[in-house]
Amino acid sequence: MAAVPAQALPVVNMEKVLLAAQIDPRRPDSALTPGAKDHVLAVEQALQAKGFLAAQYVDGHFGTTTTTAYTNLQKSFGWTGLDTNGIPGETSLKRLGEGRFTVTAIVSAGSRITHQGKTINTRTKAMLDEAETRLGRTLTITQGSYNVGGDPDSAGTHDGGGALDISVNGMDNATRTDVVRKLREVGFAAWLRTPSQGNWPYHIHAMAVSDPHQSPAAWHQSGDYYLGKNGLANRGPDDGPSVTKRTWEEVMAR
Repeated sequence: MAAVPAQALPVVNMEKVLLAAQIDPRRPDSALTPGAKDHVLAVEQALQAKGFLAAQYVDGHFGTTTTTAYTNLQKSFGWTGLDTNGIPGETSLKRLGEGRFTVTAIVSAGSRITHQGKTINTRTKAMLDEAETRLGRTLTITQGSYNVGGDPDSAGTHDGGGALDISVNGMDNATRTDVVRKLREVGFAAWLRTPSQGNWPYHIHAMAVSDPHQSPAAWHQSGDYYLGKNGLANRGPDDGPSVTKRTWEEVMAR
């Protein structure tokens, strides 16, 4: 008799889980990120099976309780720092899914590099390159990523990956807006920051959505961007140009 094939494991799409992990904790309710429910459920079921998440929170909503559970999973591996940011990365997802699910649509921040004298990662660099190509100009970085404690006014958003501050010196208002628009088009949550908003000069703040190396503060900004907020502590309405929101991976797939 022919052998009976083993039942295929469920598939967890990392892109969808990452997006939910950024947006859902910032929601005022338990609404679900479109297209992510089944993938988040598989992650939550695995967290429950390992004793990190109570059954009542296995609902497809990657909220604050699921985030805490995921952080505790990461800590159980002996990890520290950014590796315990509560954001599902490739290694932690695959370890969690052993025997339970397989992981597809992998999102990698890549390696750390130096660009314009600032530290960023290769995913962020690729996104910046594409934005510059669309703009037809080179942008000047004033603050990069992985800059722990480097600027207290940044409130920790540059402590991890995916974060950029960009100079607007010499740009008129229309050009500034166009730069923000192009950054958004390639997957950045980006805003023009003004002196009236904080202790900083005019500049553009950009956060690479779905960078798994984000700091928690930056990850909150990414979620707020998708919810139409300005990325500031006051969580006011978005004051930037309207675009169809896409991650870098969605941009590359088009």
